[in-house]
Amino acid sequence: MNRTLLSILKILSKENKIIGSKEISKKLKMHGINLSERTVRYHLKILDERGLTKVFGKEGRKITEKGRKELETASTVEKVGFIINKIESLSYLSDFDINSLKGRLILNITYIHESKIKKAFKVMENVFNSPYVMGHKVLILEKDTENILVPKDHICIGTICSVTLNAILLKAGIPIISKFGGVLEVRDGQPYKFGALISYDGTSLDPLEIFMRGKMTDVIGAIKNGFGRILASFREIPVVCLDKVKEIYKVMQKKGFKGILMFGDPNQPLLDIPVGIDRVGIIVVGGLNPIAALEENNIQTDTSAISVLYDYNELLDFNSAFEKFK
Repeated sequence: MNRTLLSILKILSKENKIIGSKEISKKLKMHGINLSERTVRYHLKILDERGLTKVFGKEGRKITEKGRKELETASTVEKVGFIINKIESLSYLSDFDINSLKGRLILNITYIHESKIKKAFKVMENVFNSPYVMGHKVLILEKDTENILVPKDHICIGTICSVTLNAILLKAGIPIISKFGGVLEVRDGQPYKFGALISYDGTSLDPLEIFMRGKMTDVIGAIKNGFGRILASFREIPVVCLDKVKEIYKVMQKKGFKGILMFGDPNQPLLDIPVGIDRVGIIVVGGLNPIAALEENNIQTDTSAISVLYDYNELLDFNSAFEKFK
C-alpha cells in the first residue's frame, strides 16, 4: 500500500457519498499529491481489483469494508513514531517556567470510577511519598472543562508527565533525547537494570502505558521492600550540558519536583545501555507510577499518557486532594 493509494482510501473513508476521480484529484492536493484525473483513475482501478473500492458507474467510487480494514492496518504502521513526535511537540509548546512556577506543563490523564476513588488515593499516597513520581502536584476534576471531558460517575486525575523535564530543559536551550521507555528493576532501593524496553521512535503507543496495562510493574514492592519494578525512561543529553542539567535539577528539587533517578558518565553505558558519542545517559521516573500502583491493586483505570498541557496553578498538592476524598 503506497502513499497515493493510502491517501485515496483516506479521502473515500471520510465521504458518505460516491465521489469521482475529479474530486479525488482535488482532495489529493491537500495530502501533497498532485495527480491528473487520468492517473487517479489508474490508481482507483488498482483499488477496485483489490476489492478495496466499489465502482458506481460514471458517478465514482466508495470505499468497501475491506478497504476500511486495510486503511486501519496501514494507518497503524503509519503511526510508528507518533509518540516521539508527540513528546517533541508538547515539549516545545509547554511554556512552564521552573523558577516562577508559572505556565503550562504536561500531564497524564486518568479516569477512575468515583466508587474507587478513596481506595485509589490511599494506594497512591505511598507512591507520592516515594522518589518514583515527578512531583507532588495533581489535577483533580469532577466535571468537564474546556480541554478535558470527564465521564459520568468518574473522577479525572492528572499526574505530572516526565516529558515536563524535556520541556524544562528545552526552555534552557538543552536538547534531550527520549530513547526508551521501560520497566526498571529496583534492588535495595536503587536502580538495578531495565527488564524491558521499547524505543520511543519505534512505537505508536506510549511504552509506559503498555507496560502498565501488561501489569509488569511492582511499584508497591519497590517502595515498601526496596525490591520491585517501576516505570522509567532512558534519555540522553550532550556531555557539554551535564553540569547545567544538574544545576537545573537542583532548582527543580527545591521547587518540589523530582524525576531523575540516576546520571551516567560521559560516553559510558548506563545500566548496560550504551549512549551516543559525546552524550550522557539519565534515568527518569515514569509519571504513571502512581497509576501503575492502582492497576497492581486491581483498581481499573482509563489512562492517556502524555495527554495534555495544563496550567500549573490549577494543580493541587496531593495531600490536599487526598484530604478532600477521605
